[in-house]
Amino acid sequence: MNTTMEAITEVEETLSELRQTFKSGRTRSVAWRKNQVSALLQLIHDQEDEIFKALYEDLGKHPVEVYRDEIGIVKKTINYTLSNLEKWVAPKKSRLPLLLFPTSGEVLPEPLGVVLIFASWNFPIALGLDPVIGAISAGNTVVLKPSEQAPACSSFLANTIPQYMDSKAVRVIEGGAEISELLLQQKWDKIFFTGSPQVGRIVMSAAAKNLTPVTLELGGKCPTILDSFSNPSDLKVAIKRIVGGKWGPCNGQACIGVDYILIEEKLASTLIELLKKTVKRFYSDSPKDSKCIARVINRGHFERLRNLLKDPLVAASIVHGGSLDEENLFIEPTILLDPPLDAAIMTEEIFGPLLPIITLKSIQESIEFINSRPKPLAIYAFTKDEEFRQRILLETSSGSVIFNDVLIQFICDALPFGGVGQSGFGRLAYNLDYLGLLLLFLGLKSNRLTGVSQKQCNT
Repeated sequence: MNTTMEAITEVEETLSELRQTFKSGRTRSVAWRKNQVSALLQLIHDQEDEIFKALYEDLGKHPVEVYRDEIGIVKKTINYTLSNLEKWVAPKKSRLPLLLFPTSGEVLPEPLGVVLIFASWNFPIALGLDPVIGAISAGNTVVLKPSEQAPACSSFLANTIPQYMDSKAVRVIEGGAEISELLLQQKWDKIFFTGSPQVGRIVMSAAAKNLTPVTLELGGKCPTILDSFSNPSDLKVAIKRIVGGKWGPCNGQACIGVDYILIEEKLASTLIELLKKTVKRFYSDSPKDSKCIARVINRGHFERLRNLLKDPLVAASIVHGGSLDEENLFIEPTILLDPPLDAAIMTEEIFGPLLPIITLKSIQESIEFINSRPKPLAIYAFTKDEEFRQRILLETSSGSVIFNDVLIQFICDALPFGGVGQSGFGRLAYNLDYLGLLLLFLGLKSNRLTGVSQKQCNT
């Protein structure tokens, strides 16, 4: 769809219809909300094979990866939402000053209205449907804009969602950057965006014109601190988790993926050898022939990653991997040792299968290193040193801190997920991000305090 008069008319009519649906009040019913969320569960169940096909076509994802990172995530969100929805939307009693007795106060969760959701291409099903679940369970109407960079998944969502959900309350609009720009010209009650900081700034600027609340789920360079371990088995476990967290989810194309490792220089050679062995064990001697590791999304991103390696000093720092297959959009797991800190690979989010290792004299220096850069979406730290853990918590700032594991914050139902600063703001916390709060005070027409007269104060 191009930004012709026809496209403009379609967007405006869609928005008008969704506003009318919201004003009608039917989305406020808890039964309606549960019905819509349950319909998504049925969609996932009925269309599982089509989801596998779409994600393989767009990203080369293996069915196990699809179930773990996409289908399983959505099912978990749906089940958690259905179990907690009535509690989330119930009024919350509020304590008032004694002076106001016998007035009572409540906080009523209230849907915002029409929500615009921009989904990302790296997890197009999970990061498309999860925000929809949150918005619908909060009683809003929704426009979902899938990423045009994952065309098979975008088409799948556009074709299947109307078959299962209320088409007067949930709509999918496909298109490229021109359609996104057109959508941002409209007035929304909430915008949820997942993507790069560069595009996030554009979204924020457009939202500011109408003072529209925004949640930005962005990215950044997520560091992994690897301390020394007295027990070799602990180090091996850490390496397995790092390798799985770096190359497992979409082959490094994940906003919370491991971006680089910080380690003491005396341990670097041991780390490199263990990384090589683990990569071989997980992805075979020939990763490009493996069916369990994803491909780069498109040629544009392939060129971006190739350019990160073109710097001669960066190329010289490669200690493992580095081969590129342009025809199949594949870059093998690549490890680099101490690339220049001012090179693009260390100043930009990598978002791909390249893993720099940065050596330090002391692991304590990692805190200063992290603080000298924009605040990351996540910090991963493998250490048993409790004092060092506390320093990381108190002296750094990030969207989340995870000790002795990676990526698990995204699957913790009770924890709000999001960034800080350049890595984003707002939190993905099921329906809580899509609700306003209405303060309700129930007073009496007579004096609040019996026996207390009202006197005018003269000054």
